[in-house]
Amino acid sequence: MPILEFPNATVADVLTSFKNEESLDFSVPENRIKMLEALSKVKGELGREFDLVIGSRRLRTKVKIVSVNPAKPAEVIGIHQRAEAEHVEAAMEVALAAFQSWKHVPVAERANLLLRLAMLSRERRFELNAWLILEVGKNWAEADADTAEMIDFMEFYAREALRLDESTTPIQFPGEKNQLRYVPLGVGAIISPWNYPFAIMAGMTAAGIVCGNTVILKPSPDAPTIATKFMDLLAEAGAPQGLVTLCNSEGPGFGSAVVTHPQTRFIAFTGSKAVGLLIHKNAAETQPGQNFIRRTILELGGKDSVVVAADCDLDAAVEGVAQSAFGFNGQKCSAGSRAIVDASLTDRVAKIKIGDPAENFFAGPVINERAYQRVLDYIEVGKKEARLVVGGYAVESLEKGYYIVPTIFADVPPTARIAQEEIFGPVLTVIMARDYDDALAIANSTEYGLTGAVYSSSQEKLERARDEFHVGNLYFNRKCTGAMVGAHPFGGFNMSGTDSKAGGPDYLLHFTQAKSIAQKLNLTRSSS
Repeated sequence: MPILEFPNATVADVLTSFKNEESLDFSVPENRIKMLEALSKVKGELGREFDLVIGSRRLRTKVKIVSVNPAKPAEVIGIHQRAEAEHVEAAMEVALAAFQSWKHVPVAERANLLLRLAMLSRERRFELNAWLILEVGKNWAEADADTAEMIDFMEFYAREALRLDESTTPIQFPGEKNQLRYVPLGVGAIISPWNYPFAIMAGMTAAGIVCGNTVILKPSPDAPTIATKFMDLLAEAGAPQGLVTLCNSEGPGFGSAVVTHPQTRFIAFTGSKAVGLLIHKNAAETQPGQNFIRRTILELGGKDSVVVAADCDLDAAVEGVAQSAFGFNGQKCSAGSRAIVDASLTDRVAKIKIGDPAENFFAGPVINERAYQRVLDYIEVGKKEARLVVGGYAVESLEKGYYIVPTIFADVPPTARIAQEEIFGPVLTVIMARDYDDALAIANSTEYGLTGAVYSSSQEKLERARDEFHVGNLYFNRKCTGAMVGAHPFGGFNMSGTDSKAGGPDYLLHFTQAKSIAQKLNLTRSSS
């Protein structure tokens, strides 16, 4: 079957043609105008109620999920039905039925679906950015990076599925034809977060379906409308009914039931350590009628350090730390929330402007009232554990949005709570080290191991960090956020997850099982 956009290309040509989607430059007047037009269009569509769709059934539930704009909580983005444990069985029946046909669909056709999703997302890029800005409070650049990463995942996983389909055994045993095929697992549960509600949600889902699985999708209750827009794209791209069943939900009911269902073959989850470990534990328990071991693909939290050596380019380090710590208000598992820095960082952070992301301020709100209160509680803890340098308070005059001023604590003991626990907000802890040995020891002193960065002009120090800094994604002389699909396969060590490396050459293996097939050759019949 010819591959979309590459009608005359070989598989090898397609595999080598991937390149990351370029970011939009919003200093270009045309892009600014298009972004403002998209925001205006989307604002005209807010407040709609969406059905729960399971197969051919459209349902409405008594309890709703009301998604609001974190910058203006009185503004309703969308009203969604809340799936409960009672809906899992119906969703599973639909997914199992779809799997019986989808698993036989040729890989090239599955890859085509992802390429069509990428194409449609490019066409709707400004509109998708607008939904991200309004539903989760991203500024323009952060929203566009989310959309671009989604496109990258579609393009990359389409190619990786084709590459996997070309796999062969390392040797051909004499007298045999040996094959190695990667076959689908079955029905999987995708449980996605709100901080990258388009890229991560769509990326995990795409990895599952391009490998021949079907999916029950439970996105974050803070980003249900974006997931609904993704379902619209899937339908337009030609996805068969039941390939992905969207079940917006809140609380443990639906999620726990789908994780432990005896026909759920795998769970891909991105979120907190506590929930991830509970999923891992529950998935390990075999249910009556279950004849397989469930797989978990987990990307959890981080408490990420940026080590700034005395010999570094200090201006570059200060900028990198500021972006790592306060990009999207610190609401990234990769955020550089621990740093050893020069005091000039304070001046850089004080320049950060706070306001409505729709107006493209760098710093916007945190996601919801629970996060708002949690971060403020940690700030109070920090005031007892360390020295408050800048920030440390909420902004209450911006339409009652969930705004917190970027905050820095200095003289933080390495064992302090604010130095060890993931805050997931605009809070940076500055920890002083005796020397480079001590800096590396402090960097490795948390239970997490997701990202880290080192700023130094010494190749010797960088080489030591290459060996000794124990994280899944390590960066030298650049910020510790902003992993690019293909270039920086993403996933962490220790309590940061199963190191499944999203956007890397091994990721799809988690959604398949390898089948080795050997056929004896040159069989002859004995004469009668």
